Amino acid sequence: MLFPLFRCVVFCSVAIVSHSYAQDALIEPPAAMHPNSRWTAVSWDTLPSVFDDNPREALGAWLASCARPQALWRKACGELSALKSADSEVIRMWMMSRLQPYRIESPASNGASASVGLLTGYYEPVLVARREADDVFRYPLYRLPAELERAGVTRPWFTRQAIDTVGSPAQQALQGRAIAYLQSPLDVLALQIQGSGQLDLVQAHGVHQRIRLAFAGSNNQPYKSVGVWLRDTYGLRDLSWPAIKAWALSQPDQMNNLVWSNPRVVFFKERPASNEGPLGAQGLPLTAGRSIAVDAKSIPYGTPVWLASEGESLSLKRLVIAQDTGTAIVGAVRADYYVGSGDAAGEIAGRLKQGLQMWVLWPK
Repeated sequence: MLFPLFRCVVFCSVAIVSHSYAQDALIEPPAAMHPNSRWTAVSWDTLPSVFDDNPREALGAWLASCARPQALWRKACGELSALKSADSEVIRMWMMSRLQPYRIESPASNGASASVGLLTGYYEPVLVARREADDVFRYPLYRLPAELERAGVTRPWFTRQAIDTVGSPAQQALQGRAIAYLQSPLDVLALQIQGSGQLDLVQAHGVHQRIRLAFAGSNNQPYKSVGVWLRDTYGLRDLSWPAIKAWALSQPDQMNNLVWSNPRVVFFKERPASNEGPLGAQGLPLTAGRSIAVDAKSIPYGTPVWLASEGESLSLKRLVIAQDTGTAIVGAVRADYYVGSGDAAGEIAGRLKQGLQMWVLWPK
């Protein structure tokens, strides 16, 4: 009975301090750092299951972000670095005494709905590929075309359909830019939606080579959901990726129309494979279960976030770190949860679509 009592003493005392602090003038981050969201100071006791998560499991991702701290985080990051060998209770006590929770809300809404948003999931595909095209592996993944390599180029380039059309100017511009070839246009689309992945390259004499592909740029076309196209065109109700894939495999004559409904194409750069996760927009490896993609105009990169989401796919109440972004991740209460690598992670990520609440944790 001593441990629950200890937790209560720590929680109650820190919660009282945090509650009174929230009522005083706070040193809030400048609104220019989060123009797409409203931050409302709250007490720690409003965060669900604050004692049920192990903050040590997020410490690696957090300290990685602290290697590139914003000015307002430098002192707190220095203190956190000194706790890298501390147990979870000590880390939690430091968090509650040193950080102020802010509920993330939509600036365009009021009431309870302002703090409720959407959680989706993403993952790192691991796909079998070939360096050279053949009758089976014939769908290319490309490097950035030369005319888009120049910094600051934002004009729309050729659409996905144009890029896939044999003999088109787009294909001519991409001559010699293929990194590898996959077995299905669905695999190409999935890899481009996720923004990164690993390839298991089968070479001569059955030798395997593992490489990682990272986001290099896009054709600057708008992202359009193939699920929405299926709903509007064929009335499909289950818009999870497994359901979309099953429909496409049952309707091979509609495969091109399906993938062409999303004109956006992502180009890649090749990196050596490693045991670390793929690089997020912060330029750091992502950590499965502890990294999220956010709207960078709602939550700055490197910010610790308390995330709460309940649904059929997952029940989440945990500490995560904002380390990535995505084309479809727009708005205040919006996050993409990095599940991990491989097919099992893909099954979870493909079905994850549920309600979300978030609280950022910011130095006092």
